[in-house]
Amino acid sequence: MAVGIFDSGLGGLTVLDAVSKRLPDVPFVYFGDNKHAPYGVRDADDVYNLTCAATERLWDAGCDLVILACNTASAAALRRMQESWIPRDKRVLGVFVPLIEALTERQWGDNSPPREVAVKHVALFATPATVRSRAFQRELAFRAIGVDVEAQACGGLVDAIEEGDMILAEALVHSHVDALKRKMPAPEAAILGCTHYPLMQDIFQEALGPDVSVYSQANLVAESLSDYLERHPDMMGPGTESGFLTTGNPLKVSQNATQFLRRKISFDAA
Repeated sequence: MAVGIFDSGLGGLTVLDAVSKRLPDVPFVYFGDNKHAPYGVRDADDVYNLTCAATERLWDAGCDLVILACNTASAAALRRMQESWIPRDKRVLGVFVPLIEALTERQWGDNSPPREVAVKHVALFATPATVRSRAFQRELAFRAIGVDVEAQACGGLVDAIEEGDMILAEALVHSHVDALKRKMPAPEAAILGCTHYPLMQDIFQEALGPDVSVYSQANLVAESLSDYLERHPDMMGPGTESGFLTTGNPLKVSQNATQFLRRKISFDAA
């Protein structure tokens, strides 16, 4: 039975790859809203409306559980969706929950008062929309005290990665890390708050230095999803087939996705 994975573009394929390896018997339907990508420069209402439309399309494909493998959607739309829009028999989960669990060393459902954690100085690299939402800071503050988060909006990086321009992408990573370090000279940990960024994890690590722990999301999400499905097997939807859907040009998106993951991927029109 199928699980849906949504992203505004191709970045969520890093999450798909990880969850497919962790759960090889689960069919996944991937939806890329490539027509409207990137989300990182859109306002919150726009992101909310587009994310709801994509989620409904995945429900139609038989996915009662949808993973928002898009930090911008998770940050700008998820809480509003959960509070007022998602039906009782459906679930929508975001990608930064497992990341905050790892940073704070406590489960998402742990509602005990905030407490001190080992890491005090955290760098957040994300899209402009994710940075504006302050969702990471808000969720961290619910669970941890005394953590200083410095956010760096990484303009242009998603576009460079999607276009396969790794020379530009590497230059942008170094530029954004330099800008962050001017505000926080000695971060202890760095969050790669966009699902495109794992492809540049080695470059981030090199630019930040060996003493900084770099948190990437794909493997954390895979472990969290596996645990969630063990506890909630009823949330597996009725779908039985894996597939790739896009609002963009299926041929062009398939070519870019194949280059992105270095394996053959074929998208159909959503």
